Amino acid sequence: MKRLLVAAFVVFIVGGTVVISGGVGSGAKIFFPKEERNPVTHLRWNEADEQFQFAIVSDRTGGHRAEIFSQAVEKINLMQPAFVLSVGDLIEGGKKPDDKLAAEWKEFDGFVNKLTMPFFYVPGNHDVATKESAKFWQDKLGRRYYHFVYRNALFLILNGDDPPGSTGLGKEQIAWAKKVLADNASVNWTIVALHHPLWNANNGAKNGWGEIEKSLNGRSYTVFCGHVHRYQQWVRQGMNYYQLATTGGSSKVRGIEFKEFDHFVWVTMKKDGPVLANILLDAVHNESLASVKTVEPGSTTAKRLVTHSLKGFVYYEGTPIPGAVVTFSSDKGPAKGITAQGNVEADGSFQLTTYKAFDGIPAGEYKIAVSLAANKGGPLPARYTTAAKSSLSATINPGMNQVVLELKK
Repeated sequence: MKRLLVAAFVVFIVGGTVVISGGVGSGAKIFFPKEERNPVTHLRWNEADEQFQFAIVSDRTGGHRAEIFSQAVEKINLMQPAFVLSVGDLIEGGKKPDDKLAAEWKEFDGFVNKLTMPFFYVPGNHDVATKESAKFWQDKLGRRYYHFVYRNALFLILNGDDPPGSTGLGKEQIAWAKKVLADNASVNWTIVALHHPLWNANNGAKNGWGEIEKSLNGRSYTVFCGHVHRYQQWVRQGMNYYQLATTGGSSKVRGIEFKEFDHFVWVTMKKDGPVLANILLDAVHNESLASVKTVEPGSTTAKRLVTHSLKGFVYYEGTPIPGAVVTFSSDKGPAKGITAQGNVEADGSFQLTTYKAFDGIPAGEYKIAVSLAANKGGPLPARYTTAAKSSLSATINPGMNQVVLELKK
């Protein structure tokens, strides 16, 4: 017969020593010599039945980069969470024959099977947005939305590409989610994981998110998503929503200032809610500080054009506009379809990024847009926010270039 272990502390004083018998889910004893003065702040141990740690990885694909996700697996193993959750875009996927999809899933499974803890799959558009990829997921992994409960926390996993080819939640999934929430009304906390930030599209009114949010209203919950490859936070209904950056997916990786970085989220679930830490991959090393070699080819970069340096400045009525975003885009010539962006510094200067951090811009003819958030000192005239209407343009030549943009009321 299995014995039920009751998570409780029993404290005895034995000869001036505090003996704490038990602990969370164990029969262990903790001994601490208690004297008149003691080198400890207190003995309220930071543990409880409902407390645990798990990790969340973000987008791996959409133009994945070599040896990022595979390194994340090695580093998560060093951290030893209870389990790992994802927010989708695990393979490049798309409209491909089964043998191509099978090869991509085999590669991905080869990485997550090295984790020493469970990994929970969450579907992204690269994984299930086409009929081909959705069927392959169904045959391989079964349901595309599901839930589980761990230590009185409900995990609600949603599919934001339901049905395939659309962005949103299908009626059947919405009805299922409402029932799951109703059936688990007494949990301590609810974690929602999905790929798309559906609330950004018409406040979720037409894609099903609004109905899910109504069912979540009044309970304690946190939402995690990905898709955009840039970190962002919202507060809705008094609850926190997080859009994660990348764990190997396409990114210019310009750093924390630009909210573009590779990371996993370390979540400590406590009775009063989750405590989050963003762990940048470069910050985790093993005890020997030796790097672990992994094999993970990235997406091809063969079609990338050569980039050139640009020294840029932008002024509005003769004054720098720090925080503005400058966007160069081309609709003709060899650079057609190219977009490069830069953020304006306090002195009016900006650096452009096309493929990777501050790499410059390919030669060609470009139209330019400049935008400034309202909380950065007030909006610019609307015409500047659209390249087609701004009348701003530049020709980029091989070598060093300089562009000075003078904006007027």
